[in-house]
Amino acid sequence: MGDTGPKSADLNAAGMNLAVVAGRFNHSITELLVAGVQEKVSELGGEAAPVYWVPGAFEIPLVAKELASSGAVDAVICIGAIVRGDTPHFEYVAGPCAEACARVAVETGVPIAFGVLTTNTEQQAFDRCGGSEGNKGADAAATAVEMVELLRGLRAVPRGSI
Repeated sequence: MGDTGPKSADLNAAGMNLAVVAGRFNHSITELLVAGVQEKVSELGGEAAPVYWVPGAFEIPLVAKELASSGAVDAVICIGAIVRGDTPHFEYVAGPCAEACARVAVETGVPIAFGVLTTNTEQQAFDRCGGSEGNKGADAAATAVEMVELLRGLRAVPRGSI
């Protein structure tokens, strides 16, 4: 035991039921992140994941919990963009969104991949959705697939063997 699991080149999304919850706020950014998710899932041999659009990042955890609790998905990929800007909204949205998504994963046992960007500027966000920093949506999709594979392996180990 203690192996770090499959390497990204070995990931296989075939047969996985993945879902995406995406915030419409900053849609020009989130649409690129969602495209990155779909591209990566396809690259890993999976089917396109249905996308559930919510108004913004604050609403993501509720829909993620509904999906994770349904028993119909193997993982949920959360996508959004919170840009700091000139008002304190960043502090009221970013932390609670991250904390709630983590809580959903722990409470349901379903992997929740966190692909919600939290940046200081819009340019930093664009750099992370297909620009100089890659596509964090694609990274979140790979994380979801890796976590599903890892948990399947752990859950297949006979009790007392770990």
